[in-house]
Amino acid sequence: QVFRQFVRHESDTVAPLVLERSMNRVQLLGRVGQDPIMRQVEGKNPVTIFSLATNEMWRTGDSELSGQGGDVSQKTTWHRISVFRPGLRDVTYQYVRKGSRIYVEGKIDYGEYTDKNNVRRQATTIIADNVIFLSE
Repeated sequence: QVFRQFVRHESDTVAPLVLERSMNRVQLLGRVGQDPIMRQVEGKNPVTIFSLATNEMWRTGDSELSGQGGDVSQKTTWHRISVFRPGLRDVTYQYVRKGSRIYVEGKIDYGEYTDKNNVRRQATTIIADNVIFLSE
């Protein structure tokens, strides 16, 4: 009976300590939409910010099944990229230019801010921890 109490007590204390695994990873390949800017927020480290466009293309209509031509549709999605890591932040600011083709790895961050008109807004940002410059 003492052993049962010990085992029960042990499992009760260990179970809550087990953490569930999760992942927040993003991989993007696209073209830079604007030259990067570096912002310094009071009391925080500087951040390099730029936009990245990714394109999705597909054929519409029944032509998809037959392999024949058809209308091609395209959707461009714009992503706001922020680079905080000191070395990467500086290299990105110095070498990334509008139109550059780059690969970005990072995580999604959802935030809120108040604009200059005192309106609360939501923003989705990719926090980059890796930027790879690709040749044209």
